Amino acid sequence: MAWKIYFFETARGEKIVKEFIKNLSGKTMGKVSHNLDLLKIHGPFLGMPYSRRLAKGINELRIRGRQEVRILYTFSKNNIYLLHAFKKKTQKTPKKEIEIAEERKKTLDVT
Repeated sequence: MAWKIYFFETARGEKIVKEFIKNLSGKTMGKVSHNLDLLKIHGPFLGMPYSRRLAKGINELRIRGRQEVRILYTFSKNNIYLLHAFKKKTQKTPKKEIEIAEERKKTLDVT
């Protein structure tokens, strides 16, 4: 079964994660596309090194390379919601980044 991916949308209609991805270098954007395809196919069964759980209901898609990119997402039924994205600069995922994803998840009508 294929999972459907949705981009988080702000109250003003901005798709922040989609814009973030558009602004990446071509090579990094290709890696993001590849990892999103894997996520669509495997859903919650996609594990390391591509994905891992960060907090209750929040997972990270891991894009490795010259630019370390993380996309935080959540599941609901057969849907995946991309909540937040950032360039990783430290060993550990900053708590602030996880909190942003958690706040955005609360605004979604998902379980």
